[in-house]
Amino acid sequence: MKAHTKETQATMTPQKALDFLKEGNERFQQNLKANRNLLEQVNDTKEGQFPFATILSCIDSRVSAELVFDQGLGDIFSVRIAGNFVNEDILGSMEFGSKLAGTKLIVVLGHTSCGAIKGACDHVKMGNLTKLIEKITPAVDAVKEPQDDSKRNSANNEFVDAVAVQNVKMTIDNIRKESEILKQMEDNKEILIVGGMYDINDGKVTFLED
Repeated sequence: MKAHTKETQATMTPQKALDFLKEGNERFQQNLKANRNLLEQVNDTKEGQFPFATILSCIDSRVSAELVFDQGLGDIFSVRIAGNFVNEDILGSMEFGSKLAGTKLIVVLGHTSCGAIKGACDHVKMGNLTKLIEKITPAVDAVKEPQDDSKRNSANNEFVDAVAVQNVKMTIDNIRKESEILKQMEDNKEILIVGGMYDINDGKVTFLED
């Protein structure tokens, strides 16, 4: 499989970009890989890059977007931060990816058993991590069940994963609220903005409905 070119990127639609990722994740789950020569892709991309998607994911070592979607060099912009939330710098990176570099899809990818989410559920306070955790806390507060405080912590895996899903949805809301550029591109159907959850148990990505 060759690296994407300006021509192949131009033929990519937002839905086709999403389908590409879904197909890649299916291959990953089956322990298959597209036939690509990475060194050849290094040569193909030395004059420029034409990725089709921008993926915001967690820094978790088990959730590499390139691997779980079986993508090669030059295929995606990968933005990683613990808890996969957005700030000005990340939004600016997404705007660069979509408006200037031509990606057709933005994915916010959360995952099960997320350490950053667990920290937010436990209201961890530790150095600079404290401020990071505070950015995820609204998602914790937005999940109303269980109401028993003794079950609203990292020991409750179901609660942790529910908060992770909520965090993905709120991050997408924040992208639309805080980036006029991306919101307008989505309204004009130039891009799709979608959320997904990666299951660390089986490698499956489930895309969330709005």
